[in-house]
Amino acid sequence: MTSKDPPVSNARELILKPVPIAALRPTQITVGMREVHARRKRWKGEGTIEERIAFLQKHLIPVILGPAGRHYILDHHHLALALQQEGLAEVYVTVVADLSQLDTETFWFVLDQHNWMHPFDRKGVRRSYEAIPRRVDRLQDDPYRSLAGELRRVGGFAKDTTPYSEFLWADFLRRRIKRRLIDEDFGRALKSALKFAKHKEAQYLPGWCGPSDG
Repeated sequence: MTSKDPPVSNARELILKPVPIAALRPTQITVGMREVHARRKRWKGEGTIEERIAFLQKHLIPVILGPAGRHYILDHHHLALALQQEGLAEVYVTVVADLSQLDTETFWFVLDQHNWMHPFDRKGVRRSYEAIPRRVDRLQDDPYRSLAGELRRVGGFAKDTTPYSEFLWADFLRRRIKRRLIDEDFGRALKSALKFAKHKEAQYLPGWCGPSDG
């Protein structure tokens, strides 16, 4: 770059100094614990130190700087929790936005308007931002989120950039599949989910890949 070149503007700022996982603030209430276990297994597969460093550098945690300069997770809640459960103390993050100048109420209002928060509990009920846990190890388990994640992996719907797309699918499945079935026979629940995913009533969902009329 020469002195005449315009300054480079990056949408995200890379933070090379690791941030403690215990200091990361969630922006959602739930995760799918099956998803967390899958990520733990993936981490264990990264055997050497070099492989693990490369993994962490490839999977930066996107965050928003909030009041008091705290780091609020925008995505990868499952990964952050999985790494913490595996004994990792710190992760690398990338800053998506700096809202540290805002007061608490305004901060959460802005997150809500940008769809940067998902304050829904394990029953799919919207709660106040105050119900969102302040640490990743306090995230609640939503089995329907796990079912939605597995549904995507087996081709029930396509990966999509829509924020919280798998939570939208989880809510869809919550209204059609009994929780007891998920707990007692996850395989059967997944088969049912695959059938529902192909219905036209699911076509409003991100990544829907049901049958075409053409």
